[in-house]
Amino acid sequence: MPNLLLELRSEEIPARMQRKAAGDLKKLVTDALVEAGLSYEGAREYWTPRRLALDIHGLTARSADVREERKGPRTDANEKAIEGFLRGAGLSSISEAQVVSDPKKGDFYVAVISKPGRATEEIVSDIMPGIIRDFPWPKSMRWGKASSKPGALRWVRPLQSIVCTFGPEHEETTVIPFEIDGITASNITYGHRFHAPEAITVRRFDDYAANLEKAKVILDAERRKDIILHDARDIAFANGLELVEDEGLLEEVSGLVEWPQVLMGSFEEDYLSIPSEIIRLTIKTNQKCFVTRPQGGETLSNKFILVSNIQAKDGGKEIVHGNGKVVRARLSDALHFWKRDQGNLPDLETLTASAAKFGLDIKKPLDQRMAKLDALDVTFHAKLGTQGARVARIRALAKELAKITGADAALVDRAAVLAKADLRTEAVGEFPELQGLMGRKYAVLQGEDASVAAAIEDHYKPQGPSDRVPEDKVAITIALADKLDTLIGFWAIDEKPTGSKDPFALRRAALGVVRILLERRIRLPLLATTRDSDLLSFFHDRLKVYLRDQGARHDLIDAVLTSDADDLLMVARRVEALTAFITSEDGKNLLAGTKRATQLLAAEEKKGTVIADSVSQALLKLDAEKELFAAISSASKDASNAVTGEDFRSAMEALSKLRGPVDRFFEDVLVNDEDAAIRANRLALLRLIREATGTVADFSKISG
Repeated sequence: MPNLLLELRSEEIPARMQRKAAGDLKKLVTDALVEAGLSYEGAREYWTPRRLALDIHGLTARSADVREERKGPRTDANEKAIEGFLRGAGLSSISEAQVVSDPKKGDFYVAVISKPGRATEEIVSDIMPGIIRDFPWPKSMRWGKASSKPGALRWVRPLQSIVCTFGPEHEETTVIPFEIDGITASNITYGHRFHAPEAITVRRFDDYAANLEKAKVILDAERRKDIILHDARDIAFANGLELVEDEGLLEEVSGLVEWPQVLMGSFEEDYLSIPSEIIRLTIKTNQKCFVTRPQGGETLSNKFILVSNIQAKDGGKEIVHGNGKVVRARLSDALHFWKRDQGNLPDLETLTASAAKFGLDIKKPLDQRMAKLDALDVTFHAKLGTQGARVARIRALAKELAKITGADAALVDRAAVLAKADLRTEAVGEFPELQGLMGRKYAVLQGEDASVAAAIEDHYKPQGPSDRVPEDKVAITIALADKLDTLIGFWAIDEKPTGSKDPFALRRAALGVVRILLERRIRLPLLATTRDSDLLSFFHDRLKVYLRDQGARHDLIDAVLTSDADDLLMVARRVEALTAFITSEDGKNLLAGTKRATQLLAAEEKKGTVIADSVSQALLKLDAEKELFAAISSASKDASNAVTGEDFRSAMEALSKLRGPVDRFFEDVLVNDEDAAIRANRLALLRLIREATGTVADFSKISG
């Protein structure tokens, strides 16, 4: 079956857009082909900095003929109905329609509409201009003389050529020459911008990819990544070093080159006095280069690895030299930031009021930065006030939380007032992703307690499901205060997440609270802390997500989680105990009996059947109901005591003793006895089953 090759070649596409753009091209083209009645065996997208390519193999040569019967009005219908039928069916005369008889409905018209299949070349020629013109780039541009005309083509960067060939695997291919804004599709492409700028004639994908490689273009992005990674590892190893791997940087760099050439540069060792995180970000952000470290070491070396798009005649000496100059200049700036942040601010006399407000030591650099943050009235959010006001709220909340976490109150207070100080440092101003981390380093330098320093870095954590949770009690306290203040504040101003939109990362903050409480086993009454039942419901949603990710069944979570449950650790422990119990043989059998009891009881309640207020032992006539009453009385007491002691496994074990009596009750006892008093008494007995099991979970919500 024939194959289709498509290439859209342009000036350099931003690396961050390439992968998605190639995927979008594949989806748009294949969806349009299928909608037009074609089928294909497989499709794969490719991308480089200067091209998007698509290989569709096993594509049918034409769409199938379509025969459609469209039912019309009865033959005795009025003229307007018949005219409408003719227009809709595309018929010029009623004589072109067929008459079909129906024994019940009489004679009516049927239009037989036949649409012959279309050649794939024709379909591709029709669909491609629209796909290119409406391509979903995040940002696009117009260019050249045509850019001033209405409806001019927009593309991420100027589109230069289009390849579109179609044909069987072992035969000649044809060009599908559609045109858009003066660019006509052909079988001509071009190789590397510098090494092989000459025209290349292609037929199908195999020779297209092979000829591009001869012209110094590696089409497969994953292969480019693999080459860069292995060459970088090898060159580092050859120099007694190891590569500090970075998947995000690797993805970006592979999108900057078509012919990757890996080289090593260096900078003066004096710059290694700068924290490794700053060195790494400086080199990564400004030069898209990788850093290295001694094999098995923690600190960085003064060697960096760069990826060039040119195979230089001098072995890359000039390229390395040029990159080295820029790296050294950037590191010089970074060293300046690092040293400036450890010195005094020039306007200390203006900071005394802010320093007094937070009990800051104005002689210490980090304290000065916190005072500056407050004095400048830096806005946190227009409706939630300044960063200084926020720190004051976090400080007050952390003081109360310390009573629950058991953290040292003085250290918590010190950590709270310094947690946001590094937002006014030059290092964080240059690299915002270092907030917290730089605060910790500056705190250590000015002699802060280790717990305070750790809390400054870790109070932002966890920042996602895979991020670590703080361990130090002071850090835990500040992390909870920070996230709870964020959530309480945004709920107060009604800025809640909606659908997929969550601009203030409130879901992440709530999940962070959930993870801290559960993984550090902290008992925190959230409703008393937040005073907002709607926010508590939001925490419940995040708790469900977390527990399901841990393998808990959704029905067991629902069976335990009530609308007012604000001790999330207890909810999690109940789910854990219920999971273990309900998968046991006793649990399965008790569940079946309990559900039978609750369903029967619910049905009678719905009908308005009289149910006794309490069970009368005098009305218990049969041994099975007497035995069940005694078992419930004992199990309820034991389960209730166990729940009070937060021993949920023991509570489940106590309930498991009901299994036999419940089974025998339903075998031997007719609940709906003719005697109304006995019936009401037996229904009250069923209610006791529901109440007993309800001490640990709502069994009616458990499936199975």
